[in-house]
Amino acid sequence: MRRSGVSRLAASPTMIGAVTVLIVIVAVFLAYNANRGLPFVPTYRLAAELPNAASLVPGNEVRIGGARVGLVESIEPVQHDDGSVTARVSMTLDADVEPLPDDSTVIVRARSALGLKYLELVKGTASDGYPQGSVMPLAAARPEPVDLDEVLNMFDRPTQAAVRANLVEFGNALAGRGPELNSALGELPETLTYLEPVMRNLGLPRTQLGRFVRTLAATAAEVAPVAETQAAMFAALDTTFGALAEVARPYIQETISESPPTLEVATATLPRIRPFLRNSEALFADLGPAAASLRANGPLLASALETGIPALRVAPDLNRQLPPIARSLLAFNDDPTVRTGLARLDQTGSILSPTLRFIAPAQSVCNYASLLLRNVGSMVTERNASGTWQRFIIFEPPAGPNNEGGPSSAPANGPGIKNFLHFNPYPNTAAPGQPRECEAGNEPYLVGRQVIGNVPGNQGTVTDGQR
Repeated sequence: MRRSGVSRLAASPTMIGAVTVLIVIVAVFLAYNANRGLPFVPTYRLAAELPNAASLVPGNEVRIGGARVGLVESIEPVQHDDGSVTARVSMTLDADVEPLPDDSTVIVRARSALGLKYLELVKGTASDGYPQGSVMPLAAARPEPVDLDEVLNMFDRPTQAAVRANLVEFGNALAGRGPELNSALGELPETLTYLEPVMRNLGLPRTQLGRFVRTLAATAAEVAPVAETQAAMFAALDTTFGALAEVARPYIQETISESPPTLEVATATLPRIRPFLRNSEALFADLGPAAASLRANGPLLASALETGIPALRVAPDLNRQLPPIARSLLAFNDDPTVRTGLARLDQTGSILSPTLRFIAPAQSVCNYASLLLRNVGSMVTERNASGTWQRFIIFEPPAGPNNEGGPSSAPANGPGIKNFLHFNPYPNTAAPGQPRECEAGNEPYLVGRQVIGNVPGNQGTVTDGQR
């Protein structure tokens, strides 16, 4: 019975598919986290203080004696009380490294000439070690080595040109002069014979050789302030070349051997990439206004998409109803009478177009038509049991000659402050040829002035119910 159950299980396509999917998920998970260490594997976490992270990035290797023992997990800046800033590098190491001797040192090294780095731990010999989660002090960090690219950067274009010129001149000086060089070497012993009395003369007091030496001492005293810097440079060079000796094979050797093909690929590829980069720059420059507009209108677009989802769901039903509608529209379009009517309608639109261009802004910009209908409707909204009321207000005309209370021979123009005519029969409504403003209802009352026509200045386009 048991074997029969196993056979049925193995013959089940659903079970086989589920197991296969589970294995694929586990494989993908392990591959995705491979650079961070395998899950469920014990690790030894350690941090180190460095003067400079020196282009390290999370995921770089940590090595001991050239063998990989872990990864750089994170890099954080640390600011001290004196204002200086160092770097703290968190590492995830293999469990068999624990405990790392507390006299161990750490140094950042170059992995290739292209700038890739790794962290090198040099194990000490102390009996005590760093416990889990400890931080290696700044004293454990060795001076940053001089990378090969920094050494090569000394040979810039002017230096290369000078070296090339020197080699050419040295070659010109020695070319074809082999016999002369042999002759000079043959006469050198005789020259040394004459050198002895010359040196004896230099040793005489009247030559003041001592004064010359004292002058040299003064010259050396002038450069004494930078002696420590020079000594540090030689010490650093010793450290650098010692570090290079440790990694000369195979790392520097591989770097040197791989640099020529790398440079050849870069030389062939970069000219092809340059037009792409130039076009990308222009594309992103053109996308700048669109991105700014998208940021401002993002909520509106999101709302439109949310509103469009229900419409898309019922779109199939609408599409099924469209064929008979389309056939009816086609028959309607083929009808000669309809063609004539459409031509008349197009003609009517052409005739009305200038008028509509002038009138349309009164509603589309200033909302005047909606305000008119609203005000007309609200004029008779008050009512009682007998019917509706018409609302109105009585204005008392100002006193003075030619006032608005009766016939006049001229527009009111004082003398009182209130007896000035303000009349604008054609206010600006953002129509073609007019300023973009909604003047009706927005005119300021200019006290003590007669205003007939448009009020000076732009009153904007803000009206009630429209922003």
